Amino acid sequence: MISDTGIPGDVVPAGRMAGGEQPVLALPGGFQLRPWHPDDAGTLLTAGQDPAIRTWNRFTVGSFEEACARIERMHARWRAEIAAIWAIARPDGPAVGLCGWGDIDLHGGSAEILYWLLPEARGGGIAVEATRRLSQWALDELGLHRLRLCHSVANPASCRVAEKAGFTYEGTQRSALLHADGWHDQHLHARVAGDPE
Repeated sequence: MISDTGIPGDVVPAGRMAGGEQPVLALPGGFQLRPWHPDDAGTLLTAGQDPAIRTWNRFTVGSFEEACARIERMHARWRAEIAAIWAIARPDGPAVGLCGWGDIDLHGGSAEILYWLLPEARGGGIAVEATRRLSQWALDELGLHRLRLCHSVANPASCRVAEKAGFTYEGTQRSALLHADGWHDQHLHARVAGDPE
């Protein structure tokens, strides 16, 4: 729909997410992306204590109750169409990581990816595969136009994930992320609809 100003309306119509259930998406290697369950709270609590996750995701969870509340917020944010967060797990297995879209803007057609893996799941390409699959979902199934991946310049592992998942490096944003040790410059990577896989 075109507005009176001649500017297109919403890139993705409101209700596209909230009108349906969050899907389960297959990944290579026997993993899948699935919604977080209340019984995943222990995994979320463990992740909140992991030094790498705390550092690069600025993420902490201090109690089981806080973990349960975070899982409830994930589902509420799906219904509000502002975030779409999945657990990375084997079917009927515990979560070993998180991947999803934050800062979803259906009107403008954009979102920012976030992810982390527990130590035992790192190094096998799971973050790359999850990022690729969720990018395909966001662009082709949800209908977004532009996807961002941002990370501290001091986190080269995330730079490799971005490159392998097809996100083009667009530049460095100075003093853009406040971490426990101070302000970090961050790399900005992006994929847009029509980019090659």
